[in-house]
Amino acid sequence: MLEKLKDRHNQMILFFTVFFLVLLFRLFDLTIVEGEKYKEMAENIRMKKIPISAPRGEIRDRYGRALAVNKPSFTVQIMKNELMDEKINEVSVKLLNILMNNGENYHNNFPIRLENNKFYYTFDKEIEEWLGEHGIKDVKDAKVVFKLLREQLGIDSNLDVFEAQKQMQSVHGVYPPISVKTMKFIPQMKKENFLKGYGLDKNLTAKAAFMALREKFKIPESYSNEDAMKILIIRNEFREQGYRQYQPVKVALNVSAKTVAEIEERSIELPEVNVEVEPIRYYPNGKLASHILGYLGKISDSEKSKFTKEMGYLPNDLIGKDGIERSYEKELKGKDGAKYVEVDVYGRLINVLREEKPQKGKTIYLSIDAKLQRVAEKALEQALKEIQVGGTFKSKWGDYKYKNAMRHATSGAVVALDVNTGEVLALANYPSFDPNLFATGISAKDWKAVQDDNPRDPLSPVPLYNIATRTSVQPGSTFKMITGLAAIENGLDPTKKLYDGGYIKLGGRTFGSWMWNEYRRSHGWVDLYKSLEESVNYYYYDISTNFDYYKNKPLNTSMNVNKILEYAKKFGLNEPTGIEISEVAYGVPNPKKKMLVIKSLLRRKLKAKAKEYFEKEILKDEEKLNEQIEIIVGWTEENPSRGALINRVKKLNVKEDKVTELVDLIKFSYYKQAKWTIGDTFNLSIGQGQHQYTPIQIARYVAAIANGGYNNKVSVVKKIENEKKEGNNGERIELKDYNNIEHIKKGMEQVVYGNRGTARGYFRNFPVKVAAKTGSAQKSGKIQPKDEVAYLKKYLKWIAPYISWTDVQQKAKEYNKKYKNEGLAMRKAIKELSNGRVTDAALDQYKDDYDAFGWFVSYAPIDKPQIAVVTLIFQSGAGGYGAPIAREIIAEYLGLNKEYEKVDLKNTLTN
Repeated sequence: MLEKLKDRHNQMILFFTVFFLVLLFRLFDLTIVEGEKYKEMAENIRMKKIPISAPRGEIRDRYGRALAVNKPSFTVQIMKNELMDEKINEVSVKLLNILMNNGENYHNNFPIRLENNKFYYTFDKEIEEWLGEHGIKDVKDAKVVFKLLREQLGIDSNLDVFEAQKQMQSVHGVYPPISVKTMKFIPQMKKENFLKGYGLDKNLTAKAAFMALREKFKIPESYSNEDAMKILIIRNEFREQGYRQYQPVKVALNVSAKTVAEIEERSIELPEVNVEVEPIRYYPNGKLASHILGYLGKISDSEKSKFTKEMGYLPNDLIGKDGIERSYEKELKGKDGAKYVEVDVYGRLINVLREEKPQKGKTIYLSIDAKLQRVAEKALEQALKEIQVGGTFKSKWGDYKYKNAMRHATSGAVVALDVNTGEVLALANYPSFDPNLFATGISAKDWKAVQDDNPRDPLSPVPLYNIATRTSVQPGSTFKMITGLAAIENGLDPTKKLYDGGYIKLGGRTFGSWMWNEYRRSHGWVDLYKSLEESVNYYYYDISTNFDYYKNKPLNTSMNVNKILEYAKKFGLNEPTGIEISEVAYGVPNPKKKMLVIKSLLRRKLKAKAKEYFEKEILKDEEKLNEQIEIIVGWTEENPSRGALINRVKKLNVKEDKVTELVDLIKFSYYKQAKWTIGDTFNLSIGQGQHQYTPIQIARYVAAIANGGYNNKVSVVKKIENEKKEGNNGERIELKDYNNIEHIKKGMEQVVYGNRGTARGYFRNFPVKVAAKTGSAQKSGKIQPKDEVAYLKKYLKWIAPYISWTDVQQKAKEYNKKYKNEGLAMRKAIKELSNGRVTDAALDQYKDDYDAFGWFVSYAPIDKPQIAVVTLIFQSGAGGYGAPIAREIIAEYLGLNKEYEKVDLKNTLTN
């Protein structure tokens, strides 16, 4: 056999035999084994699917009233298909001219603009505007900007950038457009991706990029730059579509009948341009319930992978961005239909094969009552406007005159819950917005109108912001019910009277009742009911620490700060409420964290005052400076004596004449404050200190008191289509004796009907009995003006009359490069020119102080509670100012506003 294989002729025969066997096997595999697979692939090469968007599911109130529906509109589409380059140019210009002349909004995702013969990137404009709003000048480096923000906001430099960013957003409400991972401006990264997508250099100017694209697409010189821009707008839309030339590109939504007629009349000039009737989102009640409903928006770059690749959305589709529209995007979206078409190898449409009808999204029924929601929004707006001018809240249930004009009371929220189910009956914020602005893509002008008008003031009105679910502040005296219940559960007799001694002095601090603070008077003998009725702080100082400070002897209870926080957790204040829209929950305070907070504050202070206390040599070595600061911070827990501390500090690189001053600062302002003290317990017991809760959390807690201790999950969704949601009834809070809640309810009743109740008078003529509690939460600091430079210029003549504004401007030039912030540079200049006579406090003396947040919590009727209403008004100064709002909502919900026709029985019988 081997001999035969040595013959070249036999070798050739063997080779071809094996070759044909392999070929036959592969042919068998392709045609028989995998035939269906490759047949399908071949079909797919020539058959394509064009999605047909499904009508979005509707959103309705609990009674079926429309809140978000769809209405037919005209959509202008263009299909590349058989359009040649020259024709694309011509059609693009003509089409956009029609849209512009008729004032239509059209899709423009091309990030280069031409204004006053100057080119710019929208990305650069976005960065520039944000920096300008935050007073940062002449900085192009995102890393430098982030560092400046950290310094300006006083964020601990030891935190990593991710934690620092979190603190900027959650504590200061500042959202820099910076990716902390790459330390680049996010718009800058988008610009680089845009240029990379076209194969252009990332450093090209806007004009250079525009000219390069003109050349790339061979746009003739006969077209002006303005017309070339229109061409590139359309070409950019085609590019974002990729190779799907068989799919139409939506150019403009919801255009007028006039535009439709003009496009139809010029159809010969506009090949491949057509008008389709498509449903668009419509909110028939405008602003009503906007923060619950949310709004729509374009798919962002970060969302494209998820929505376009994974979920099959088109690049220009709108998706839910907030509220129910976002939470239930999947259910509301529905199932898209499709048109199956035949295309050639270039992706051009040849023939329509078949069509599948789209399936409308599911209808979401909310738990709110649209009529009650309208009452809540109207009452909230009316109250805020009257509070600002010291006006009168007019109502059929009695007019209420606001004693003081609180001109900064510009924002607020109200939440109404069904106490037995946790269902949201109404949830309103002021200011609010019209979600119709977003239905076809919001304009830059409208977008700016719903943003924060003054980023320097964390309490300035923000129409898009849901205060009810996302603003956490101290609950003030509305927290006293928890402290009182915890004390009763741990041995306090609610009828036992304790004497209000006016104030308690601990070290150098005084803790007083409001009666003492305002009038130097005492509330006298106080039991639990009176303590709630008159909101007596002294009583809660006693019961929270298990000590009668007036008699100077212990109480017979087992109370401490941990018991208070334990009961706060029982009532759900340590967790989200469960509502289906975006909310925040910071949890109850943690006494163990106080040491860490004080250390962080001390570290920040030492870094800010380094030049004042440390020698010049060490200031040059940042690493060594940080080491010495950490040594000082490390002594916090030990808290050495003043003498020992002086000896230790002398061994550091601290200026000799500043040793004693620094020791007194760190000893008395930080070390002594670091450990948890009785004063901290005092503050927590009355709802001050480190508490932070949202109106929706407080409403849930008040509802749990009203219903006898059932902590229900909060829900704003009643049912989806015909499928009713499972009940939200929570388990009953674990208490030693549920009758103890009745003592709290009795105290809340006296708040309204007691002779000295803090809410007496609001419900004097009201036919239903209401239980309530008022509260206020302090906000320290000065209200920062939108323009610091304008403020300094206006008040300089009173702050430092001996300094001219011209001199300040000249001097500030020396600091502009260092501070990158004109306002800070001006402040530094004034202080320098005054030779130290002008301090920061002097510079800020003409700025208004923040006024207190006002809380009002209530439920009704007392005998059989049905509804809980909570209001929070920014800077109202008094909690009771929210009572007229709650009264209007309770009246509407309980049917007290209904008027029935009088029937004359005599005439009726006669007829």
